[in-house]
Order: sequence, then structure tokens, then C-alpha cells
Amino acid sequence: MGARLGRRAGPEAGSEAGAATGCGPAPYERRVRWLREIQSTLRQRRPEHARQLLRLLRQDLGLEGIRPPDVLYRNVAFLNLVDPVSHDLLVNLARDLQCPKTDSEFWKSSDKICRQLIYHLTPHSKWQQGSRLPWRKTPSCLKSSLQKTLLAGETVNLSGIPLSVRDVPHITRYLGSQGAGLTALDLSFTGLSDELLHLLLPSLWTLPRLSQLLLNGNRLTRAAARELTEAMKDTTKFPALAWVDLGNNVDVASLPQPLLVGLRRRLSQCTLLPTIYEGLDLEPEGSVAHATTAASTWGSAAAEPGSEPQACCIR
Repeated sequence: MGARLGRRAGPEAGSEAGAATGCGPAPYERRVRWLREIQSTLRQRRPEHARQLLRLLRQDLGLEGIRPPDVLYRNVAFLNLVDPVSHDLLVNLARDLQCPKTDSEFWKSSDKICRQLIYHLTPHSKWQQGSRLPWRKTPSCLKSSLQKTLLAGETVNLSGIPLSVRDVPHITRYLGSQGAGLTALDLSFTGLSDELLHLLLPSLWTLPRLSQLLLNGNRLTRAAARELTEAMKDTTKFPALAWVDLGNNVDVASLPQPLLVGLRRRLSQCTLLPTIYEGLDLEPEGSVAHATTAASTWGSAAAEPGSEPQACCIR
């Protein structure tokens, strides 16, 4: 069974281009709004409407085309998911809504899962425990962040700072002078678009020790994932990169297999990534190409063997 990844549904479809170019609300804001509405409808004891909203949310996160029984009984295996945490929470929420508890406060379990999803999909997840940082950082935070002298192995955290084209030269100059020892760069929830990432990439792929690039919660599309994939094919670019976080963007629901293969080549001295098929190394050369083609298809999903799902479950 295939899952058509990254498709939009309903009236939100027209806002996809705006979200990608920086106009209108960011994708995570739309998803949080749906989750809060699910919480509200459950308190009003309208589970059918909550299931409809969950269907929209699943489509928006790239799970369109999967029947509720398949989600309920985990009969679908998704390849190269960019956000397995959200996927697992959505599976749990689907189970709760499909088979509600019989007690008087049946909605409490679903409400808790919604709160966990909201926390995971918003900048809250980037705050340190006990921090009193504001919900939105100001542009002055960027100036102070780019004035720090980096030591070897340090992280540059720009998460939550709204970025624009005018900020790109400042960031590239800073990375050129201070980036030799940089190991992680956090650009999550900065409003980063495909255009801004395209301007930043030449200064990123030259960093000799960059191992983590966090781009989640932005306005990136599949075009950005393809550009990263092309860069990873050149072994002189991103020489130490171990992982790229592209979750919670516009329509990037899974990573292209060539991108994961490029990451694996840079991690030959470490443990293997669990999302890479071991058959790529073990099978003869002729079958490798076939396996890579099948695995790199966008939006592919494979049904696990087993019996047909039951009609419902009993709690």
C-alpha cells in the first residue's frame, strides 16, 4: 500500500505556496491550530469531527492514503520518515479516537497526546528547562548570537530567530570566520525558506566539522531536500555531516534515499543508520541499483505481512 506523501487537503491547499515563500502562517502553526481544535471537539464530545481533523493533520504531515485500521494496527511501514516522533504520537492518537475508552472522561488520554504533539511541533521543544525565553525571539538575538567566539565542538543556536535575506551575509561572514570548530547548527523555527537555504548552503557545506544541521519547523519544501541531496553526492561538501533534521516543514515527509546514503558514507567509522537498507551493501552490484531505485521513491510505503486488521479493538 502506498502513501502519497506531502499532499495538501481542503482549503489549506492554496496556502502551501505562501507558506513556502514566507507569506502567511508557518506550517507548524496550522498543525497546532488543528490539534487545539481536536482538543476542543473532544471536550464537546464530538469524536467524529475530531477524527476528521486528525485526517487533515495526517495528510498535512504526509500520511495521506493510509486507512485508519492500518494506522491503528501498525500494518504500514514508512520509509525514511523525517519525524518518527510525530508519526508515533499520531498512531497513538488514531488508536484513541478509533477505540475510545468507556469511562466518563475518555477524552483525557487523547488530550494528553495532543499536548505532546503541540509541544513537539512548536518552539517550546527548543527551550531549556526553566528558561523564561519569549515565545518569539527578536532580530537583536541574531546580532548577539553572531558576536560569540566559538570553541571547538560548540553549537550555534539560532532557533526561533526570524531570518530574512538581509541576515544571510551576516551569517555567512560569521561562519567563514568562526565555523572551523562548529559541530552543530540549529536553524529550526527561523522561517527558513528554500530561497534562504539556497543562499546559505555554500557557506554550510564548507564547514569541516559540522555534523548536525537542524532545519525543522521551517517553510522548506521537497526542493530543499533535493538540493541537499545533490550536495551530499559530492564528497568534498559537508565532509562530517551526520544528520539533517527536515521534520515539520511544508511537504518534506520522508528523506530521499540518496541523501541517507550520503550521510552513511560520511559515518563509515560509526554505527550504521537504521533507515538504510543493509541489502545495499550485501547484494550483488546488479541488484543494488534496483534496491536503491525502489527505496528512493518519494512517498513509498510497504505493508507488513500479516493477517487482515480487525474491525475494532476492545479496551
